[in-house]
Amino acid sequence: MKKSRGRTGRKRQRKHLQSCMAGVNCSHKLEYIKLKKWLKDRGFQDLNLRPAEFLDTGRGLMTTRALQVSRDLIISLPEKCLLTTATVLSSCLGEYILKWKPPVSPLVALCTFLIAEKHAGEDSLWKPYLDVLPKTYTCCVCLEQDVVSLLPEPLRKKAQEQKAMVQELYMSSKAFFSSLQPLFAENTGNIFNYSALEWAWCTVNTRTIYMKQSQRECFSLEPDVYALAPYLDLLNHSPNVQVKAAFNEQTRSYEIQTNSQCKKYEEVFICYGPHDNQRLLLEYGFVAMDNPHSSVYVSSDILLKYFPPLDKQRNAKLSILKDHDFLENLTFGWDGPSWRLLIALRVLCLGADDFTCWRRTLLGDVISASNEQQAWNITAKICQFLIEETQHGLLQISQLKRSKENLRKQLALVEALCLEELKILQKSAEIL
Repeated sequence: MKKSRGRTGRKRQRKHLQSCMAGVNCSHKLEYIKLKKWLKDRGFQDLNLRPAEFLDTGRGLMTTRALQVSRDLIISLPEKCLLTTATVLSSCLGEYILKWKPPVSPLVALCTFLIAEKHAGEDSLWKPYLDVLPKTYTCCVCLEQDVVSLLPEPLRKKAQEQKAMVQELYMSSKAFFSSLQPLFAENTGNIFNYSALEWAWCTVNTRTIYMKQSQRECFSLEPDVYALAPYLDLLNHSPNVQVKAAFNEQTRSYEIQTNSQCKKYEEVFICYGPHDNQRLLLEYGFVAMDNPHSSVYVSSDILLKYFPPLDKQRNAKLSILKDHDFLENLTFGWDGPSWRLLIALRVLCLGADDFTCWRRTLLGDVISASNEQQAWNITAKICQFLIEETQHGLLQISQLKRSKENLRKQLALVEALCLEELKILQKSAEIL
């Protein structure tokens, strides 16, 4: 009796695990039915992909057949389905873009189109696509200041730069937006406001595929490389898969082939690139668990915290590190301190007698046992400092989650990032 109950329990557990991995099919939802019909009218043939909700990743695409490693074609999206600057120029916005001086950027053109089409509502030809786009985003530009202040360095600085850049984009585009007034009954200031631009910018930044367009005189000199790809952009990122993605000139379609296996009814992933979690949160608004590319950054301020300010060669050492680009991208990873971090610390630990050997140190040579020992000791101290700082940050997040209900979603993302960084630092501490 016990045996058979155990087998049943295991079977139930297996089924539960499979259902978690499989996700819940969402093909029956009206917005997806309308999107599929809209795409079919533009020549899209569905290759066994279904929209679904997954436990870990939220909305994504599942496959109804097993995908093999032999360059299986995941999706082929015809050119007619893609939203590019050519789409924008062929719309009513085209004549306004053509005569505007100085020329707008391809990015502003796409953002303007998205805002205008969203405002058009039922009258928009792109409504089936717009209806499945996220209403809000969680990339750093959208985070509240209370949340940004809890981000680890250098992400906090990059988040502030990103916010400033989007605000500058809005301010510099206001005159162009005003020129579009003849197209609208309502005041353009109400339609093309900051929150509308932020939403459109996030849509382009998080969802476009790279597709180089020929340079047009009506646009500024920034590269025209953006294409929005309805349905295809439901595919989520995994750092552990390999795909080949490109526009096929023969079929006039954007195609994605997989080099990774995927079982029937499992989520199909693509890879956005070998990005660490700070980059993923900054640009895409999510964090990947157990990301092999993740690392914890050591700022130059932290680096200098452990060196005597009275070191006579201190300024010379800093100049050497700066000139040879050894003050940026100093990290701890899953395999411990990076080579760059150790080189920087060895240079800073050079004694007066060893200082002339700095060139050899930059090449990775071990100058002396004492220099090596000192560098490793300071590495361990920095690692411990970052562990304590991350733990303190997690405590602050926990407290804020209780007091600010409206920020829970944003705080959960920063918490996930900090927990991942804590794991990396603890692994590094073990190695050290």
